[in-house]
Amino acid sequence: MPRTTGTYRPTTIAGRAVEAFIPAPLPLKDPALDLGGTRETLLTEAQASLERLSLVGRLVPSIEWFIYGFVRKEALISSQIEGTQATLEDVLEFEATERSDRPDDVEEVCNYVAALTYARRELSSAGGLPVSTRLLCEAHKLLMKGARGGNKDPGHLRKVQNWIGGRSADTIRFVPPPPDALVDAMHELDRWIHSEDPTHPLVKAGLAHVQFETIHPFLDGNGRIGRLLIALLLEHWGLLDQPLLYISAAIRRDQSEYYQRLSAVRTEGDWEGWTEFFLRCVRSAADDGVSVTTQISALVSDDRKRLARLPGSTLAAVQLFDMLPEHPVVTGPLVMKLMDTSAPTARRSIDILQRADILVETTGKLRDRAFTYRRYVKALTGEDSGDVADDVS
Repeated sequence: MPRTTGTYRPTTIAGRAVEAFIPAPLPLKDPALDLGGTRETLLTEAQASLERLSLVGRLVPSIEWFIYGFVRKEALISSQIEGTQATLEDVLEFEATERSDRPDDVEEVCNYVAALTYARRELSSAGGLPVSTRLLCEAHKLLMKGARGGNKDPGHLRKVQNWIGGRSADTIRFVPPPPDALVDAMHELDRWIHSEDPTHPLVKAGLAHVQFETIHPFLDGNGRIGRLLIALLLEHWGLLDQPLLYISAAIRRDQSEYYQRLSAVRTEGDWEGWTEFFLRCVRSAADDGVSVTTQISALVSDDRKRLARLPGSTLAAVQLFDMLPEHPVVTGPLVMKLMDTSAPTARRSIDILQRADILVETTGKLRDRAFTYRRYVKALTGEDSGDVADDVS
């Protein structure tokens, strides 16, 4: 029996008659989602990979080494999917120096970090907002603050029709719900997220992402907020207690299939195909996370030992090393501020970490120099650097 995917409503864009799509509310029915066969196997494997990632996160000596980097990696790649060209080093250097050759691109990534940090804080606070339209609107406000698209009504559901497929009405691939259908559509999504639907929460996170992307409630930034929603739901439903899964890397590796699967849900009701793809992405991202966490843990342990054995090493240098998890790029003035110390002590601490082959000077300048924990940054970026295709959100 074919599954009802939603309804179409006639509308116009730039004088052209089109059909806007209003998705049927979740949960899936007539028929229900089939989680047998390959999907059952993938769900078991993805859940096991997530559990390994969560366990590794609990076993490392300092989780801050990973949360800081993993959140920024997810922010970076999620933004790159939308065409941002900044690198991880661009972002880290900007945080240390407030200077960048790509200020707009870096700002978008930093805004994503701010949006995720805000949303996680709300979820963990007794009086904070739950996963909801309101929370996503507040996160969207931070995401779009001062960035390209900041003039597109940040923090509010759109009041005009949008579309996917390019800037011209002649290139339209998909038309989301009309503005007057958004409140009801998002209300239904909120209701379902907090319902007692017995579907496995990992699968539910994937379904919620598709529904959000199909509703496309904002004028810009929908892709990034939709991927941020996955991270929030994984914590909300207790699948991870820290944001260690950078799923955007797995999505970006199969970006063409990602868009094909979203489209197939809307046109054919193929939620099963989407679920298989999503579970593969979760499994891959979690396995990557375990590998990178293990690699960084070994790197930090080896570097700490090297620093301790280095002739002339000081307590201040060790203290600076322990601050690198949240400041992998530092400057002299930043070290003075972080350690509340003098310029000579800051310079000597940096020099010691350079002699230990931990920090590397990355600007090539005589003044206003910046120093990077290069091996740590390289371990974070791994194979996920490179060019990224543009997308319209």
